Amino acid sequence: MVHTVVPTPVGDLTLVGSDGGLTGVYFTEHRHLPDPTGFGSRSRSGVGATDFAAVEQQLGEYFAGERRAFDLPLAPVGNDFRLRVWALLREIPYGETRSYGRLAGALGDVRLARAVGAANGLNPLSIVVPCHRVVGAGGSLVGYAGGLERKRFLLGLEAEQPSGPETGRLF
Repeated sequence: MVHTVVPTPVGDLTLVGSDGGLTGVYFTEHRHLPDPTGFGSRSRSGVGATDFAAVEQQLGEYFAGERRAFDLPLAPVGNDFRLRVWALLREIPYGETRSYGRLAGALGDVRLARAVGAANGLNPLSIVVPCHRVVGAGGSLVGYAGGLERKRFLLGLEAEQPSGPETGRLF
């Protein structure tokens, strides 16, 4: 495992990678942040299948409005249910949102909405696996490991509208 820190319009992001690919993208104040001692040594180049330069380039393109999907080798660590939820998140189109209940329905049981919410909250690949596109019933903005201000910014960026009174860099 290795990691690096890159500046973005939503603050510094810690990128974590392994031979299998990108394993983490974390905000500085990330809720449910794993123990950083497990991120390995700091490296600008990455390791194995993780090319931090490619991750940084694609994040830059995303924030510039030039990229709508990420094409990176990913290696998230989680149980089968979480991996299924995170795979569903990657299917939510750029600029669109889904409710927890709708994702639960896609898994075959709308009663799993709370479990989907818990798995969404533990997504280790913020932005790249777009957990910010999940909203509460009726479209309400609820829960985001990076904070609701960042979620609002990301959804505003994808809607190609200002995210509120703030424009430009938030953090």
